[in-house]
Amino acid sequence: MTRGPGKGRTFLIEADGGSRGNPGPAGYGAVVLDAASGEVLAETAAHIGTATNNVAEYQGLVAGLRAAFALDPGATVHVRMDSKLVVEQMSGRWKIKHPDMRPLAAEAGTIFPAGAVTYEWIPREKNKYADRLANEAMDAGKRGEVWQADRSRAQLVAERPGPAVAAEPAAETAPPSAGWGADLGTPTTFVLLRHGETALTPLKRFSGSGGNDPELSGTGHRQAEAVGEALAARGTVQAIVSSPLKRCRQTAETVAARLNLDVRLEEGLRETDFGDWEGLTFAEVQERYPDDLHHWLTSAKAEPTGGGESFASVARRVAVTRDRLLARYAGRTVLLVSHVTPVKSLLRLALAAPPEAMFRMELAAASLSAVAYWADGNASVRLFNETSHLR
Repeated sequence: MTRGPGKGRTFLIEADGGSRGNPGPAGYGAVVLDAASGEVLAETAAHIGTATNNVAEYQGLVAGLRAAFALDPGATVHVRMDSKLVVEQMSGRWKIKHPDMRPLAAEAGTIFPAGAVTYEWIPREKNKYADRLANEAMDAGKRGEVWQADRSRAQLVAERPGPAVAAEPAAETAPPSAGWGADLGTPTTFVLLRHGETALTPLKRFSGSGGNDPELSGTGHRQAEAVGEALAARGTVQAIVSSPLKRCRQTAETVAARLNLDVRLEEGLRETDFGDWEGLTFAEVQERYPDDLHHWLTSAKAEPTGGGESFASVARRVAVTRDRLLARYAGRTVLLVSHVTPVKSLLRLALAAPPEAMFRMELAAASLSAVAYWADGNASVRLFNETSHLR
């Protein structure tokens, strides 16, 4: 028997669709997230031939709702889309006039019981995961491929061996620690390097994605050289991926030159956007924005003043990036050059720790941490905030 709304779990769906020509080659993408943890539970995407933007967006919505229903028919669902039309029509505020959209809207409205689904419009830049899936589908269509991808959490774990954290873990059924029991083969290991110092680092100023993109200081360059020497002595790193921000690129390039490797840039590894707090010290933020700072320190969903990123948003971005890199570098040891928040997020997710654990981690400039990801979905934190190479 199907449960009524509110009796099951709570999901967040982000969906999108697009058409190159409107009408033209079209595709959709949708991702289902656990609303509490931000973990990716399922994703779906497809090239749908020739269609309009709006039809593709509706098909993305339907696919996302069906993926969520397959996970839990009794779930409560919150849908976020950058299509004002779809959000307003599905919320009942706008009439559905186009004949191609009526049956899709009707289908979307019958997947879950009445009242179980709510809708929210978001700007396009906050719908990047679904947008990427839709564009991958359209790219495949352009190449003449018949392309569709529907992945549950179990399939995502099997195809991309990232850590799968159960939404409702029970102590008596928790999986054993990685390395115990079956031979799981060679793990994928991420060596996590925080970039070297900039002029802002010793002053403890907020320095994120929205600031002036500072470069390494003289100390920072020396730290990067020391990291390169230490990693060369270990001889284990096989690839290097870096945040696109200057301080990380400079750190990564110095290490890469020592290891004779190339650097690949990854947008998902950039630092948090701290909004209006960029460049300020903690004391200055506390003086100017005391209420906002208090909210930010007590809720993972709170954003810095001026529209920065919440910790929950960064965790979702980092989890998506982690899974993509795990698929690309399966079984290899990869150096990820990033920032405080993304590195702490990767460690927190590996430990299945709550968001407030972020405030209990100390991460020095040019420090090394490491996480091994196993084929059964488990992760092992093997190193944290190692700085012996700097002494």
